[in-house]
Amino acid sequence: MFKKIGAVVALSLCVGPANAGNIYHNACVKSGRPAATRDLCACIQRVADRYFKAKEQRLAASFFKDPHKAQEIRQSDRQSHEVFWTRYKAFGAAAEETCKPS
Repeated sequence: MFKKIGAVVALSLCVGPANAGNIYHNACVKSGRPAATRDLCACIQRVADRYFKAKEQRLAASFFKDPHKAQEIRQSDRQSHEVFWTRYKAFGAAAEETCKPS
């Protein structure tokens, strides 16, 4: 099950529908992956809210639709991309640790 959580986070890699964030609504729930339950996506969004501003969440959510974009950001020489990627990796690790099934 932990690998399923990691896959959901890594391939983007939450809050309720009334206040759905970018990771929850635009990436996790719409991913179509069996492990991407509403509860798991809500947990991932809560972690994302701690790590990212809205603009950064949109960028992270875009990785679900365009995985190559994540590769471009990761390999970029821009300082802002390096800072984002460091936070993105920390976010993924925190989401995987925090959002374990009970």
